[in-house]
Amino acid sequence: MVSTEMESEMEEYMGMVPSWIEALPEPSADHSWAIVRDLQFGETELTGREKALVGLGAAAAIQCPYCVHFHTEEAKLEEVTEEELSEAIGVSSDVRYFSTVLHGAEVDYDEFVDETAKIVDHVEDQQAAAASDD
Repeated sequence: MVSTEMESEMEEYMGMVPSWIEALPEPSADHSWAIVRDLQFGETELTGREKALVGLGAAAAIQCPYCVHFHTEEAKLEEVTEEELSEAIGVSSDVRYFSTVLHGAEVDYDEFVDETAKIVDHVEDQQAAAASDD
């Protein structure tokens, strides 16, 4: 159970203390809420819109129906379109798919890192060329 102070904060941020808070073990309850407060609701380098899309992508990848629902609703509050929601889920599925391929095929990590560096260099060269054409 969270402290009275944290309950007050939750009510301020969310209008209520959600029932799932009771599932948190007491030694970590206040800390768990602080993580949500500071990362999800706090001012950070990411916008609320970006956080909602990252959250939805992660939720879809780990296949958590609770998280998918929450982050979908969060994204809608941030005026994310249905097309953008679909794309976020598509990107997360792409990452999960290729992670499965890379791990299953036991692709050499060092070789992967080297190849990625070459790809980044190539894309940067293309971007620089395109910028100079403008």
